[in-house]
Amino acid sequence: MTAANDAVRVRRTPTAYGELITLDAGALTVTAAPGLGGRLLSVTLGGSEFLYRNPRLLDDDLTPLPGVRAGPHDGPMADWLNWGGDKTWPAPQGWDGPGQWAGPPDPVLDSGPYTARVEQRDGTAALVLTSGEDPRTGLRLERRIVLRPRSTAFGLHLTMTNTSAVERRWALWNVTQIAGAPPASPAGAEGVYLGRARSGRPSTVPLVAGTGRPQVLEAAADVLYVPHQDVVGKVGFPDSAGWLAHVGPERTLAQGFTIREGSYPDEGSRAEVWMECPLTEGLPHLGGLRPRDHVVECEVLGPLTTLAPGASAALEVEFGVGPSAGPVRAVTPAGYWAGPLRDGAEGVFVPYTAGQLEARGPAGTQPLVLGTLEPGRACGVRLPEGQEYYGRWELTAPLPGGGRARVARITVGESGIRTHFNS
Repeated sequence: MTAANDAVRVRRTPTAYGELITLDAGALTVTAAPGLGGRLLSVTLGGSEFLYRNPRLLDDDLTPLPGVRAGPHDGPMADWLNWGGDKTWPAPQGWDGPGQWAGPPDPVLDSGPYTARVEQRDGTAALVLTSGEDPRTGLRLERRIVLRPRSTAFGLHLTMTNTSAVERRWALWNVTQIAGAPPASPAGAEGVYLGRARSGRPSTVPLVAGTGRPQVLEAAADVLYVPHQDVVGKVGFPDSAGWLAHVGPERTLAQGFTIREGSYPDEGSRAEVWMECPLTEGLPHLGGLRPRDHVVECEVLGPLTTLAPGASAALEVEFGVGPSAGPVRAVTPAGYWAGPLRDGAEGVFVPYTAGQLEARGPAGTQPLVLGTLEPGRACGVRLPEGQEYYGRWELTAPLPGGGRARVARITVGESGIRTHFNS
C-alpha cells in the first residue's frame, strides 16, 4: 500500500469557465482546464513553469482577464483565443475539404468544454478529459493524464473515437506550447532537440512559411537542433526517432513517443516544430494570424488511421521535466541525457525517479553503480577508466512505474577510453 503522504494529491478550483484540476506529485504539478478545450495550462517543477500561456488572456491564477470571454468560438485564425498550454487536435490541418481539420479556432475540440473525471489508485492519479462529439470531424477526443508520486514525469494517453455513422480518416496531433525567446548566442543551447532514426525517410520537410522557415541544424550524428529564432513557420520531421526536448534557459521539457508503421500527415511527419515571434501586422496567408510573443510548439503526431463507426485509435506521449544541463542528446523512459562530451565524461543524466544508475559490462566484469539518482536532479556520469573496463556496457535506471530501463550503451576501447555513446 502507498502511504497517504506519498499519494498524488488532487485539487479542484472553481473558475469562470468551470474549474481547474491540479494533480500534485510533490515537486511536479500539472493543472488542466477542462472548460478550455481540455488543455493543460500549467506544468511546474518546484514552482517553475514549463508551458507558455497567453498573458493577454489569462492572469497568473489562470483566470481570464477583464473583458476576455471564455467559451467555444470559431472563425479565422485572427479570432483564435490561444490560451496556450498543451492540447490535442486532429490532423491533417487545412481548409480545403472535409478531410482536413479547419482549425484553430474550433468550437468543439479546441475551445469547447471537456468533461473530467479523476481516478486514484495506489497513490497514482489519472485525470481523464473527454471532448464533446464534433460534427465536422466525426471525432470525440480523450486525454488521460497520469501522475505517479515522487516522479518528475507524467503520461499523456490520447484516444480518438469515430462517433459518426461513416468511416473517418484522421491522425492524433498533440501540441505543446512553450515560451520561446529571441535568438541566443551561437554557443547557446536553447531550442528544440529531436532524435533521428536513420530510417531513410527525409530528415526534415518544410511545412509552413509565415515569415520564413525555421532553421534546422545538426547537433550530433543522430540529433537535430532547432534554435530559438525570429521566424513564424513550421518544419516537419519524418525521420523522428520518437523523442524531442525543449531546452530553455533553466528548464528542459522532454517528450518520448512510439513511432508506428503507417502513413503520417504533413509529408510523413512524426514530429513537428512551429515557431513564432512578435509581429506588428497579421499574416494574410495564415488567416490574419498575428503572433504577439515568442512561442515554440513541440508537436507529436500519430499515423493516419481509417476509423469505422465506433472505432478508436491511440497515441501515448511520456513527458519528463528537469533542469537544463546543455544540449539534449537522448530521451529515455527513465530520464534524459544532456551536456557535451568532454574530459572522458559520458554526460549528464536527469532521472524521473529515485534509485541508482547501474552499468553492466562484458561477462566477468563486476556491475557498477555510477550514481545515486534523485528525480529532476542532474547526475554527472563517468565510467571508470582502465583496461579492465574494455567492451560494451549497458546503463540502466529505474522507471517511475517500477522496473528498470536501459538508458545508454557505452563502448570502451582496449585503451580503457570510451569510444562510443549509445553505439
